[in-house]
Amino acid sequence: MSELLHKCMTKATTAVGDQRNYGPNWVTSRRGSLKVYDDCLECGDWRIDYPDIKNAVLLSFRSLFLRIPGYLLTVETEDRTYHFGLNGWGQFWKGDLPFEAKRERGKIGMTWFSLILRLILIGYVGYVLWQWIASR
Repeated sequence: MSELLHKCMTKATTAVGDQRNYGPNWVTSRRGSLKVYDDCLECGDWRIDYPDIKNAVLLSFRSLFLRIPGYLLTVETEDRTYHFGLNGWGQFWKGDLPFEAKRERGKIGMTWFSLILRLILIGYVGYVLWQWIASR
């Protein structure tokens, strides 16, 4: 029987390539709980047994605007590459992990898609505020 070591909320995707950018894959990513057991990782119907992990990287970063700490865990297996966006407030990811992982520090970049989406959101909020002020 597997022993649960840690459980946290995550955004996860199986997109191919480097996901160290805010972009469209993260918009449509899976939201749920990542469960760290003594023998595997589980997120929804995904189960990653530790012997199946070819490479794992835990990237620590701070968000661009609010400087909120976070982690990006990339787990590569023979079949897929999983990317887990994790909250940086807890102590679990700072300690020893039950699987081998390379630790890195870095930044999360922005794709053009992400930048345009943010500009649209800022424009919409500005428009709503302007309408509210004009109606007074």
